Amino acid sequence: MSVTLDIKLKRANKVYHEGETVAGVVTLCCKEPLQHNGIALSMDGIVNLQLSSKSVGVFEAFYNSVKPIPLISSSIEVAKAGKIPGGKTEIPFEFPLISKGNKVLYETYHGVFVNIQYTLRCDLKRPLLAKDLSRSCEFIVHSQPQKSKIVPTPVKFSITPETLQNVRERSQLPLFLIRGHLDATSCVISQPLTGEVQVDKSDVPIKSIELQLVRVETCGCAEGYARDATEIQNIQIAEGDVGHGMPIPVHMVFPRLFTCPTLETTNFKVEFEINVVVILQDDHLITENFPLKLCRV
Repeated sequence: MSVTLDIKLKRANKVYHEGETVAGVVTLCCKEPLQHNGIALSMDGIVNLQLSSKSVGVFEAFYNSVKPIPLISSSIEVAKAGKIPGGKTEIPFEFPLISKGNKVLYETYHGVFVNIQYTLRCDLKRPLLAKDLSRSCEFIVHSQPQKSKIVPTPVKFSITPETLQNVRERSQLPLFLIRGHLDATSCVISQPLTGEVQVDKSDVPIKSIELQLVRVETCGCAEGYARDATEIQNIQIAEGDVGHGMPIPVHMVFPRLFTCPTLETTNFKVEFEINVVVILQDDHLITENFPLKLCRV
């Protein structure tokens, strides 16, 4: 006998804040009446930390600090054991979104070494020989907006061979001058990062100019920590040898779920950086790095 189990939330965007109520319906569809031993619904919020391969085995203490961190956990009985009639049955539910003890509900974030996820799981227990059914559904938690206003402070930059670091043979570098500015490095996560880049001089033709958004995830404890930087997205803002003295606009939207407000806790940190990358025709790579502070207002 075919039975389908589903969880539907009332909010189409599935976004909730701490203190709100997560409401929806558990939907059951079956052609004939269905005997069951109870339907339970549970809500879980967990921070999963993972060590990169380079950090495994370095610190013994790491293994205790990278255990999953529970933020919220509660369950309710949706229906007692009994019979569900054939056809479509909808059972409403409500869950208050309140953290355990003094825990903070961090914003949903899907990273590489840090993952913050909130899920609803429905379990339908069935009599002997019939297989139990379960269904999971992720919902998104946004952190409370900060009360203080953000005053954007533009950051100007100028890149020349003299300003570069990590250069082996500076004398072999071609001459260039690249200037520009970012309108702010303290950014509102729901608004784009904007600015300008301008090539004033370059002895070697330019191949490409790109913007690279990087996540910097730190897991660890007092004994030591593992810090890993990985790319989230890369946007090309210019291709080919651009006209000198011509401003090129910078515009990058922060991707949902893969970014969150900058976060710092005792066991982990999630930070973000932006790289302005200029690639020359001879494949020289020029990079200027800017730390970003993301927040929600």
